Formats: sequence, C-alpha cells, structure tokens
Amino acid sequence: MGNPVLMPTKRERPYQSAMRQRQAEETKHRIVAASRKLLKSKGYSGMTIEAIAKKAEVAIPTVYAVFGSKTGILAQLMDEATFGPDYEQLVREAGETEDPHKRLLFAARIARRVHDAASSTFDLMSGAGVVAPEFAELEKKREAHRYAAQESLIEVLTRSGHLRPGVDTQAARDILWALTGRALYRMFVRERGWTSQKYEDWLGQTLCQSLLT
Repeated sequence: MGNPVLMPTKRERPYQSAMRQRQAEETKHRIVAASRKLLKSKGYSGMTIEAIAKKAEVAIPTVYAVFGSKTGILAQLMDEATFGPDYEQLVREAGETEDPHKRLLFAARIARRVHDAASSTFDLMSGAGVVAPEFAELEKKREAHRYAAQESLIEVLTRSGHLRPGVDTQAARDILWALTGRALYRMFVRERGWTSQKYEDWLGQTLCQSLLT
C-alpha cells in the first residue's frame, strides 16, 4: 500500500484577503457615518454604542472591536475631518524643502488647514454636549501627537544652523507647538473675526521671527 497523497495546506487567496480588507473598511465607514449622524441628531448621550451598531447595521461587539470606545470614535471623526488628502499633500511639499523660512511658512499653512478643517467637527461635538473629561482626553492625546510630530522641523532648523540664538531646541519645540495650536486660531479667527489667510500670514511671520536667526 503506497503512501497517502499529502494534500497541500489551504491558504487564503489574495483576492479573499483583499475582499476582507474592503469589507473591514466598509464596516468602519458605516460605523463612523452612523456615529456622525447620531452625534448631530441625538447628541453625545444619544450616540450610544448600541445606537451606533443598530444604525450602522453591525453587531455591538464589532463596534468595540473596531474603535474600542466612544472616545475612539470621536478621535476617528476628528482625524477624518482633519487629515485628508490636502493635509497629506502639504506635508509632502513641506518635506521636500530644506529652506528653514519656507518650512516655517508651510507649518503656518498646515496649521491653518488643520484648524479650518477641524472647526466644524469641534462645533458639532461642542453642540452635541460631548462629556468634558472624554473630550479633554481626546484633545490631550492629539496635542501630544502634534508635539511629537513637530520634532523633525526643529531638527531641520538646528542642523542648518538657522535656529535663533538664545533659543534652545526644547524652547523652540515649545514655541512652535504653542503658536500653531488651536487656541490662537480660535481667538483670532473665531473670536476676533480674522480671515484664515490673515491668521496664516501672521503665524508664518511670527514663527520666522521667533525661531530663525
């Protein structure tokens, strides 16, 4: 009696893997869309995981598996509003120049783009009564990420020898982070009525004066 024929191990085909990926993305999109609608119509308290799952036509455990919590969903809403193709293009263009003056002008343009895009979502969250501790935690994480992401720009200024005398690397990071933050944008644009362009022009000039030789 001969040896039995060994059957090859069954592997997932590429198209099956791609299909699973598309299905996962579609599920994520439905959950986010449902959350946005509920936040707008029912407020934060009405945007329960159960309501989201029902509106998105997915199982409750699926919502938790994808986002972990309501805070995770809020973070996704903010990211989608902020970090779109326009943002990615600006970041790529900024990375293609070593000129310190141009890099800081790009930083001002990126800050304007981010704040302009995020304003409507912040308004939606504020109007929907997002719980303060959860909103504060979300903001804290986003600010920590922004601070870390800006390190490379300060490294460019330091390496090129263009960092303003008397301003060390740590102080430069703090200045860049503070000036490009949402607080100044809110005060100038939302409260004092500046145009976004005027804010960008002022920010670019102020960054250059504060950080460059």
